[in-house]
Amino acid sequence: MADTRKVVSGKYLEYKGKPLVREGDTICYGDMNEKCILILEIMSYKEVKGNSIPDKILIQVIDSKDPTKIIKQGDENGLYDAFSIGLVWLERALA
Repeated sequence: MADTRKVVSGKYLEYKGKPLVREGDTICYGDMNEKCILILEIMSYKEVKGNSIPDKILIQVIDSKDPTKIIKQGDENGLYDAFSIGLVWLERALA
C-alpha cells in the first residue's frame, strides 16, 4: 500500500525562533522536538466594528510526544492575553 501522508514543504511563520501554525480555530506554537508545545483553541468569536475576532480562547501546554497529556490548561478572553499567558506557561514547562 502506498504512503499517502502529505509532507509540507517550505517555511513556517516563526515567533521567537519557534514555529507558529494555525489551522482553522487551532493555533500551535513550539518546537515538536522539545518537551512540550502550546495549543490555543479559539472557542468563540465576537463582532468588533464589523470584524469577527477571537474572544474565548482555551490555552493548553501539552506533551509533544503524547498530545493526550495536558501539562497545564486554562482559558482567557482575547487572543493577545491568551498567547501572552501561554508563552509564560510554556517557558516554565520547558525550564
